[in-house]
Amino acid sequence: MSDVTIHTTEELEKQNEYTELLKDILYFRYNNSQPKALVRTYGCQQNVADSEKLKGMLEKMGCALTEDTEEADMIFFNTCAVREHAEDRVFGNVGALKRLKQKKPSLLIGLCGCMMEQEHIAARIYKSFPYVGLVFGTHVIHRFPELIYHAVTTGKRFVERGTDDGKIYEGIPIHRDGSFKGWLPIMYGCDNFCTYCIVPYVRGRERSRRPSVVLDEARQMISAGYKEITLLGQNVNSYGKGLDEQTSFAGLLQSVSDMEGDFWVRFMTSHPKDASAGLIDVIADNSKICSHLHLPFQSGSDRILKRMNRSYDTARYLEIVNYAKSRIPDLSLTSDVIVGFPGETYEDFQKTLDLIREVEFTSLFTFIYSPRVGTPAAKMDDPIPYEEKSKWFSELLKVQEEIAAKRCMSMVGKTYRVLIEEQAKNGILNARTQNNIIVELQGSPDMVGNFAYAEVTEAKNWILRGRLIDKP
Repeated sequence: MSDVTIHTTEELEKQNEYTELLKDILYFRYNNSQPKALVRTYGCQQNVADSEKLKGMLEKMGCALTEDTEEADMIFFNTCAVREHAEDRVFGNVGALKRLKQKKPSLLIGLCGCMMEQEHIAARIYKSFPYVGLVFGTHVIHRFPELIYHAVTTGKRFVERGTDDGKIYEGIPIHRDGSFKGWLPIMYGCDNFCTYCIVPYVRGRERSRRPSVVLDEARQMISAGYKEITLLGQNVNSYGKGLDEQTSFAGLLQSVSDMEGDFWVRFMTSHPKDASAGLIDVIADNSKICSHLHLPFQSGSDRILKRMNRSYDTARYLEIVNYAKSRIPDLSLTSDVIVGFPGETYEDFQKTLDLIREVEFTSLFTFIYSPRVGTPAAKMDDPIPYEEKSKWFSELLKVQEEIAAKRCMSMVGKTYRVLIEEQAKNGILNARTQNNIIVELQGSPDMVGNFAYAEVTEAKNWILRGRLIDKP
């Protein structure tokens, strides 16, 4: 018997009933006109995918979506708890909504997402922001229509912070933000409990969507014209946990890439302890799978990795990286790094720089350690002052900038297939290579959303410029 309950029909029917009721209730609440709703997302791609569900449900309620806070009748902030800076941004932006609420008393302000699953945060919201009418966590997103119904019909503030029930709720409507790039969650939650990370506490334990459901959604996206599909999970490498059927992430990735159509597949995020040679082989042997691997190492010091509870050492990390480089010649590697973890010394930090120099990452997502209430690391001694950590941080950035500049120079004169993603304000087209590097091009805006070929002609630090060419 599966440890994961796939709950679809009964709950969906219940929420559909609330959705139908809200069509009339919201219409009359907002002066016999179509209500306008704004959803603002903070944090990771999983939050973006969750917001697409919120938008899908809002549209089913009869709402029009807007990005203008001044015209919005309902405003929802989908929040991130991974770092203190993200939380501070949310508090600042919620504070700015007080004026709007005074101007428009019928405005419904709601906060959801990872921050709201933390008791001390929810308590602060309730005490300091009385004009916030709805607060709910990650585990009850499927009940969004029901929560709005109670908030607008009772006129009372409503707080719903659920606990992880181990279920996956399928069938929720989705409004995808993009028309050619899309997110496809394959699993939720995390079982790793790294000592610095709040994610397992706010997103729950790992649970995988059934392969048939994931593959059906991928087919729908391909049929709708999506050129790039990104498979999402807190740790995609552990996909398959809790399912009756024998499956793996490598197998799922293979099945998606085998589908008919002209598209790319990306994925994130991979945990090094679960990265297998089999996964690397699947990437290497399939032209539709992007030659980009985001593999967070966090620290180059084995002592610090142990304190982080990362379950691998630098030798194991380099073993994976070196095998990947040997199998995928055009591989682009990116990673996450924490600077100044509690107990880290300058000697430990130098080991991180040594690893960065050895691997030569394309780019890094770097952060100065931010304590998260409720995690083991938040209770560890942390004697190094922030000013010293900032110096280390600047030193790391300088090393990585030199590596990135070298990498970019090596690309000059080469030709790449690119996906043209947007036209910038200066009229330049921004295109992305399969290995996740941006190239600036001159071209027509009607090329956005299409594949093309580009020759890299110039590298300025880590900025690449190129020209469009015919298929080589």
